[in-house]
Amino acid sequence: MWFKNLLIYRLTQDLPFDAEALEAALATKPARPCASQELTTYGFVAPFGKGEDAPLVHVSGDFLLVSARKEERILPGSVVRDALKEKVEEIEAEQMRKVYKKERDQLKDEIIQAFLPRAFIRRSATFAAIAPKQGLILVNSASPKRAEDLLSTLREVLGTLPVRPLTVKIAPTAVMTDWVKTLKAADNFFVLDECELRDVQEDGGIVRCKRQDLTGDEIQLHLSTGKMVTQLALAWQDKLSFVLDDKMVVKRLKFEDLLQDQAEQDGGDEALGQLDASFTLMMLTFGEFLPELFEALGGEEIPQGI
Repeated sequence: MWFKNLLIYRLTQDLPFDAEALEAALATKPARPCASQELTTYGFVAPFGKGEDAPLVHVSGDFLLVSARKEERILPGSVVRDALKEKVEEIEAEQMRKVYKKERDQLKDEIIQAFLPRAFIRRSATFAAIAPKQGLILVNSASPKRAEDLLSTLREVLGTLPVRPLTVKIAPTAVMTDWVKTLKAADNFFVLDECELRDVQEDGGIVRCKRQDLTGDEIQLHLSTGKMVTQLALAWQDKLSFVLDDKMVVKRLKFEDLLQDQAEQDGGDEALGQLDASFTLMMLTFGEFLPELFEALGGEEIPQGI
């Protein structure tokens, strides 16, 4: 249970997260399969384990883990377009008349309804960790849309969820550009060998570097012409590496072997024990890492009125 990406949300009010009450709330909207004429369904599933007895909330110390699953029928647009074109041509040939937009739309709906029961089904899960004492919700996704789907559904079952994306006082782009320019990051952070540079002008150029020495003259030349660093690969202590972007999204998180070995040792032989140990160790690591990240970016920005 190691998160691969991280979207960070701040609870704007103290909200008591009682595990039993949260479990009961999530149970009111369980994940379920799509019916024959449904395009998509969304609901909560057990983050660990399977079966009806598996809890929808995993509790480990002060941390809670929840998971939501989206199920959707995949109906390629090209298939619908081809079927619609064939149907329109058939009507126009047989009835010697033009098929206009209103009828086309109706035909399209009929084709979709006919194809839906045979469409492929795709499932995707999104995990979120709740740290009430820190006032944070951490979503394992790089997509704000996926995170908002989970948070809005959580808000629906709880009745309230006062939360907003966490913001910092200095734009990540400014900080990352300074780190590459001066060849020095904040304490405990280390610049790695990957970045994205963008021209600040509208429709300006983009340079993406991988396995590149960012201290070299080539990168410095791009910076001297006004390009800004919008993504940067970093390491923190000897515990994890990641890519930070200009929207404060942490991507491609990788926990080093030291932590993974410790979780394996703490978790014992059972699979659920391993999952629990890795989740707990991950959250404890975040408890150290995130405050240092926020501080490196000028500290957390608290909007007025909150």
